Amino acid sequence: MASTQRPGTDATYTNNWPHEPLLDHNPTPESVAWSVVSVIILLCGIGVVVWLWAFGKKDDEHALVPPTEDPISKITLTPSQRALGKYLFTILALFLFQLGMGGIIAHYTVEGQAFYGIPLAQYFPYSIARTWHIQASLFWIAMAFLSAGLFLAPIINGGKDPKYQKLGVDILFWALVVLVVGSFAGTYLGVAHQIPAAWNFLLGHQGYEYIELGRIWQWIEYIGILFWLVLMIRSIIGAFKQKGDKNLIAAFIFSVIMVGIFYGPGLFYGEHSHLAIMEYWRWWVIHLWVEGFFEVFSTTLMAFIFVTLGLVSYRAGTVAAISSGAIYLIGGIPGTFHHLYFTGVTSTIVATGASFSALEVVPLVLLGYEAFENYTRLHSAPWMHRLKWPVYCFIAVSFWNLVGAGVFGFLINMPVSLFYIQGLNTTAVHAHTALFGVYGFLSLGFVFLIARYIRPEVEFNDKLMKFGFWALNIGLALMVLISLLPIGLIQSWASITNGLWFARSEEFMQQPLLQNLRWARLIGDTILIVGAVAFFWQIVKVLFPKKS
Repeated sequence: MASTQRPGTDATYTNNWPHEPLLDHNPTPESVAWSVVSVIILLCGIGVVVWLWAFGKKDDEHALVPPTEDPISKITLTPSQRALGKYLFTILALFLFQLGMGGIIAHYTVEGQAFYGIPLAQYFPYSIARTWHIQASLFWIAMAFLSAGLFLAPIINGGKDPKYQKLGVDILFWALVVLVVGSFAGTYLGVAHQIPAAWNFLLGHQGYEYIELGRIWQWIEYIGILFWLVLMIRSIIGAFKQKGDKNLIAAFIFSVIMVGIFYGPGLFYGEHSHLAIMEYWRWWVIHLWVEGFFEVFSTTLMAFIFVTLGLVSYRAGTVAAISSGAIYLIGGIPGTFHHLYFTGVTSTIVATGASFSALEVVPLVLLGYEAFENYTRLHSAPWMHRLKWPVYCFIAVSFWNLVGAGVFGFLINMPVSLFYIQGLNTTAVHAHTALFGVYGFLSLGFVFLIARYIRPEVEFNDKLMKFGFWALNIGLALMVLISLLPIGLIQSWASITNGLWFARSEEFMQQPLLQNLRWARLIGDTILIVGAVAFFWQIVKVLFPKKS
């Protein structure tokens, strides 16, 4: 595909990717033209959104007086909500494990098969450490989102659990434990060739980033998500019997259903499917499920939280949830094609992906105001100080959404840009700042919000939380600014001038400058890991307090 000319065109089936001057593999005119168009669409979209926001914003929050007490604290916790403590501990434990694996694979890039002289790769080769690093991140973030939904559902239903709801929450938790342990073991045994080749795709390692786990484990994960969907729907559906506007409830149920079913496309390809077909369905999971419907779910979830707290009117929460979700999906669904520029698609798909993916960045321009609003809410009532650190995490989400998803995302978004820098460290910059910076901090905010209510008698250690919060943010920023981003930019120039193969070659990557930049990552990584330890220790202290 990469060197076979498409009939009737002057380009290959992969639109001349990867860049190779010796073969005259350069960006097609369509790639250049639609890259320019995507920038124009971005600027126009920003102008329209700012215009509509400025002229359409209602001042209906001005007369809203915050309640004198935390409304959620007055709701008696249900058994299913109290059962979420084990979820929170597991989430932070997986978070620590993920960072540990990340530190190991980052070190492998400078010392090869060893970790400070210890031949660790004999036991945990790069492919295993990287797989566990990625899968652990998806597991703990997804578990945090599921936990947030399970915590909010009884509140929406008037503080009541359906019959056997706690049993369902417990079953789901242990199913997730089996999934994590089983899939980790399967991927390890698959890479170690301890599983027969015929069974590797089913029980071992698929060899596909973000969907590495074997197909049987993938089915177990999907069944677990559908089981969560059932638990959510049966808890929320009773809210439709209440009087008043139901639009926010309908939007939330829509987001829950989409999260529940849209992991399914990851099962639409088989072991021997064509690579282009596998890529297509894989991005349905990574882009649409994670970046699309999880975004809509989190938006409606946050709207419900602030409406329940009495800090936002029901109307404003409904408008924010539906409008934000609509913008994300209008750009996000066809914008999925920007991942498929070089997988055998035609110029029409390139045009669609470039145009609509530019719109995904548009709503991010208002995130500064969103961060300001969250900070304002923090000081709107005396009791809000108990929610200080969850809200701080939500403020961090706004910052990293703008930087990681917006700036660094658009950096690798345009066809002509992605043509040169796909698969370089610029991708890792976007991945870390968007996945952890946005979904990671959002998940941590959910964790500490739930912890605040299921253990109301235990106060957070303000110094510990402050240290953990700033260490995570500063560590992530340093990891990117003094290591990943400089390496990515140097690689990009090498790819543009000499070809992608050269930018990824051992000769280029092992030169002293890049070696030193990879060593410099140790500073940010260490600060990040120490911050995660502080957050983990805080959860331990909240869930297992010393008895007086």
